[in-house]
Amino acid sequence: MKRAVTLTTLAAAVMTITGCGTGGSAENYPSEPITYSIPFGPGGQSDVEARRQEPMLEEILDTEVNITYKEGAGGAVGWTELVSEQGDGYFISGMNIPHIILQPMTQDDAGYETDQINPVAIFQGTPIGLAVPADSDIETLDDFIEQAETGEQMTISGSGTYSGHHLAFMQLSNLKDLDMEYVPSTGAAESIQNFLGGNTDAIFANSNDLVKYKEDMNILAIGAEETFEALPDVPTFQEEGADFTASIDRGVAVPPDTDEEIIQTLEDAFLEIANDESVQEEMVNEGFEPVSMGREETQEHIDELKSEYEETMRELGEIE
Repeated sequence: MKRAVTLTTLAAAVMTITGCGTGGSAENYPSEPITYSIPFGPGGQSDVEARRQEPMLEEILDTEVNITYKEGAGGAVGWTELVSEQGDGYFISGMNIPHIILQPMTQDDAGYETDQINPVAIFQGTPIGLAVPADSDIETLDDFIEQAETGEQMTISGSGTYSGHHLAFMQLSNLKDLDMEYVPSTGAAESIQNFLGGNTDAIFANSNDLVKYKEDMNILAIGAEETFEALPDVPTFQEEGADFTASIDRGVAVPPDTDEEIIQTLEDAFLEIANDESVQEEMVNEGFEPVSMGREETQEHIDELKSEYEETMRELGEIE
């Protein structure tokens, strides 16, 4: 009996060292299917990009990639799950900025902290624009502001709470102390459906949705820093006298204790896809901004924005 126990213990030790059956070794990573979790519902920007990446990731990493969804609380449910997972490289998650910064900053218990989100790369950006229905009497941002100042309370659809859309709403509201109500949804796809279904007066939408549904809406302004290539006739908020920009960066992250070699493997794979010319062309045609930021640059980007958002949230009265 003692000999059997000893042999079993030895076999387990060998499996741990070699990574056989555990999936935890960086040396043979990846040797099992990878779960790619999207913290929003199907059909949104994060899902669209993950589906584009899926076959390419499987080819580069030589393993199966399974896309799953963990929606709720503007992505917070998914990121709470992310930080509790094992750091073996077999669970990765979509990552959205400014969400992962604003939620822990403004909520007592977001379920995770920004520093727990272990970034791998950023591969996509979408400026956020404000739009009204195509048959609306509102033709310009000034018209919109005037109606919000003098008319009944206006409702604006957006994806998530303390997200890029919510931040744009707060910044616009703060400019003129406008009477508006933010109507959050579980994701961009639901937000668009609410707006197109006539359930809200306006929408803060991502650039690719603005491009896709531009015939069904009048886009008043966009949060890009300069003229957005896919919508050259749409002015920026700054050009319309509203001094702010609005955008969402999307990338991928892993649990806090993930091995550096595993992160490097994933970073290389995602950047190979991000730098693929055909992928970039598809993204531009769809209204996305192609981005290619590795782990270190992404972390620096997050740290810089965290400082900026702390100041912004204080000015908006969201934090002390």
